[in-house]
Amino acid sequence: MAPSTSPRVDVNTLGNPGAFTSTEQEGVRAALRDKAIEVARTVTDPEMPMLTLEDLGVLREVEVDQDGHVVVAITPTYSGCPAMATMRDDLVRSLQEAGMPDARVRVSLTPAWSSDWITERGRQALVDHGLSAPGRVPARSGPVPLSLLPARREIACPRCGSAQTELTSEFGPTACKALYRCTSCLEPFEHVKEI
Repeated sequence: MAPSTSPRVDVNTLGNPGAFTSTEQEGVRAALRDKAIEVARTVTDPEMPMLTLEDLGVLREVEVDQDGHVVVAITPTYSGCPAMATMRDDLVRSLQEAGMPDARVRVSLTPAWSSDWITERGRQALVDHGLSAPGRVPARSGPVPLSLLPARREIACPRCGSAQTELTSEFGPTACKALYRCTSCLEPFEHVKEI
């Protein structure tokens, strides 16, 4: 999704088929897409504002349809994520403020979001803000063993780095976070779950 250097876009003429040749139309569409990507990359997660939607891995696709409308696809971190409406509204508002009045956001449920999609920059931002970043989801093939008890996670304290931590609640302020306490420095912290 890297933007290219493109001419200034007049979004009012993009939907007018007679305004450009088909080659020019594609060039204008590509420039509009690049501008939309640039804007979408700046929108932050409402529950973890230290992360952009791109760094969180929920920003999946930016495209321009045949009528010249920007369509952004996002994937929720989990079904029923209450932040999705705010993410959608923030994206639409940012795109409209950047001159894309007919921008739309669609929710894409497949493939399902994975915490592996959080970028390294995003993981570092979590730690820098006192949250424990998720580990990598183990790759599995074949049957998955089931357990009635949750597997013990080896979670390092984001403040002191100690692995001497204990789970205090499987659910934190959001369903995608758990609450832990470090038994070394005694500080509580949130952990973004591996999904």
